[in-house]
Amino acid sequence: MALNEDNQNSPEAGEKFRPVMFLARPFTFTGETVMGWINILGAATVFLVKALWVSLRPRQFSKVVKQVYYIGARSMTIIMLVSLFTGMVLGLQSYHALVQFGAQGAVGSLVSLSLIMELGPVLTAIMITARAGSAITAEIGIQRISEQIDALHTMQINPLQYLVSPKITAAIISFPLLTAMFDLIGIFGGYISGVALLGLNAGVYVHSIQAYVVMSDINNGFIKSIVFAVIVSTVCCYQGYFAHMRKDSHGAQAVGLATTSAVVLSCVLILVSDYVVTSLLI
Repeated sequence: MALNEDNQNSPEAGEKFRPVMFLARPFTFTGETVMGWINILGAATVFLVKALWVSLRPRQFSKVVKQVYYIGARSMTIIMLVSLFTGMVLGLQSYHALVQFGAQGAVGSLVSLSLIMELGPVLTAIMITARAGSAITAEIGIQRISEQIDALHTMQINPLQYLVSPKITAAIISFPLLTAMFDLIGIFGGYISGVALLGLNAGVYVHSIQAYVVMSDINNGFIKSIVFAVIVSTVCCYQGYFAHMRKDSHGAQAVGLATTSAVVLSCVLILVSDYVVTSLLI
């Protein structure tokens, strides 16, 4: 037995196993990456469930109202601006595409369905992520590295209930409302582009919307907005809450990287979940 152990530990045995270890490195890296993403996904899910659970407790209403104002009301200007020009571009492009086939009467339905089912929820979520999501991550991250969250623990105050839960609840309330605003202003932008600038008949534009847009399309858009609200709020709060645990940086740099990661990851997950939800709703 001792002889066999010596043979296994000898330099010749190590030389034999080196090619096998080299070939296994890509699979090892892939496995570690996948397991890391699974661990993060599980931790974020637990984080979301705990935050939603404590949101059912009393004395949360005032905090939620403040966050609705911060996330929703203060994002209205950028949402109105983006939706107006998005609708105008859609009206312009769809008119020039459909007029070649004599189907310019379908401009209203094309603009409205594109906004209600896809562009409205997606662009609203991305705009809120850029404006409010990044600020949420930075706010919570600064509170973490300055030990304010640890002070809440010392005072026996649940940080999830005090900091995270109102933000997630407010996001779930604000996203559908801002999506509805985006859709309406975008349709109006399509009206300006198609009717006022290109001479399309106003009655034809409105009739095509009434004829082809059904309630199920509107419901699907609102379902997407709620899904995006949960994703964005969870990712941004999670990145800020655990900014101190980043291995690549510390302090203020960790907050900056956490904010960047939150915005990029939220935008990617918005697009991925958009495809998944669309495939489930069709």
